[in-house]
Amino acid sequence: MNIVKQLKRKMSTLSLALVQLEVNQVKANNIERAISYISKAKQKNADIVALPECFNSPYGIQYFPKYCETIPDGVTSAALSKAAKDNSIYVIGGTIPEKAGDKLYNTCTVWDPKGDLVAVHRKVHLFDIDIPNKITFRESEVLSSGSSLTTIEVKGCKIGIGICYDIRFEEMARIYRNKGCQMLIYPAAFNMTTGPLHWSLLQRSRANDNQLYVACISPARSPTADYIAWGHTQLTSPWGEILHDLDTPEGMVVADIDLKIVEEVRARIPTFSQRRTDLYETIYKKC
Repeated sequence: MNIVKQLKRKMSTLSLALVQLEVNQVKANNIERAISYISKAKQKNADIVALPECFNSPYGIQYFPKYCETIPDGVTSAALSKAAKDNSIYVIGGTIPEKAGDKLYNTCTVWDPKGDLVAVHRKVHLFDIDIPNKITFRESEVLSSGSSLTTIEVKGCKIGIGICYDIRFEEMARIYRNKGCQMLIYPAAFNMTTGPLHWSLLQRSRANDNQLYVACISPARSPTADYIAWGHTQLTSPWGEILHDLDTPEGMVVADIDLKIVEEVRARIPTFSQRRTDLYETIYKKC
């Protein structure tokens, strides 16, 4: 590869680390392992590292009040800030149970390489499902929903943040696409019922619909947990191809994100234009 091609590739690529963490009931241990993976991600020259949903706490409405913290004053925020600064890396801090006044949220924090908090995303769509004889779960019994969308930019890549159940809502992903996002990142914890049915399908659908990269970061699968996560942390390309699947154990993958692929897909299969968006809005108003 000649120097010109190397420079073009460097300009269009960032390195993304996804951490599939095994979570237990000891908060300090969970945080410590997360921090160790942030350091490992930097050692592998990652520009940004993402953690899973509820990485410092077991996932369950019975745990959220016990493990919750304020942001940015809690111990988890302090640890993530320090790790981001020490390693000079962007950190998408999975999610933690957040306490704000008399409310609890499922919240993702984003930290820049100086250790500064640059974004906070509260889960918009709460996980309330009832599949008889398989799983019933209602986050809304203890959590409040967020009311805003969140974008960040890293090395010229605009990233939209969602959390788990948010991925089921194509409208949210489309808004991010309309705002210029080239990648969507969802800390997530699908279960043993919805995981095999929809985990990969939803990621490939959002990637294909909006012609961007999609990453979902799950906790590792722990058969003894009250809530057993599906695992299979996944990175999907704008073509809808599965680029990486971490299976079920704890681990990490570091991958290059080539923004030229986003441009390529959108140019070759032009499904989006402002004219088309305006046309649809006119049609919908008539319905």
